[in-house]
Amino acid sequence: MSSTQNNKSSALQAEKVPASMSTSMLEHISLNKWEDSGFEWAGEVIPNSFERLATILATEHAQSNILLKANLYRRNDVLHLAFTLTGEVWLTCQRCLQPIVIDLTDDYDIALLDNESQIRLVNEEQDYLLLDEIITEQSPERLLPLKKLVEDEILLKTPMAPKHDDCEMTVEQFGEIPEEEESENPFAALASLKGKL
Repeated sequence: MSSTQNNKSSALQAEKVPASMSTSMLEHISLNKWEDSGFEWAGEVIPNSFERLATILATEHAQSNILLKANLYRRNDVLHLAFTLTGEVWLTCQRCLQPIVIDLTDDYDIALLDNESQIRLVNEEQDYLLLDEIITEQSPERLLPLKKLVEDEILLKTPMAPKHDDCEMTVEQFGEIPEEEESENPFAALASLKGKL
């Protein structure tokens, strides 16, 4: 490959990927601008910046930033949003009420379909969404809700009732538990009559 081609390739990469890691996540990606040329973004995201996720995060433990790498690309005439999450969040154990760490590290790839006829173009295992269903804002520009889609996947990855594998439920006991008296079996009297009849 010639040095001119290398320079072109480097320039394209520099256009797509920010030079430094960003800590301010994009809310949307303009499909009008990027759906044909592709788009890449990488940065660290504060877990509390996701509104729905913030309501379930543990307040007793400091949250670390989540590393996110997102890539919008086209394959087989189908638009895809791929992203990698690296990191963890702290939730509250529903048994002991202490913080529990949930690992979010995973790779995601979602096909973004213009209409249902494109379903045949993706694998059966492939996750897909219809663009008409996820682009709800009325504007001249088609805006893909990147932050919302990433948050959706994070929420799917977090358990509804997180709990430690080895924790005991915290139960406070007040007073003594009365011992149950053994009551006489009502059929014992019938058994004694059995031999007498």
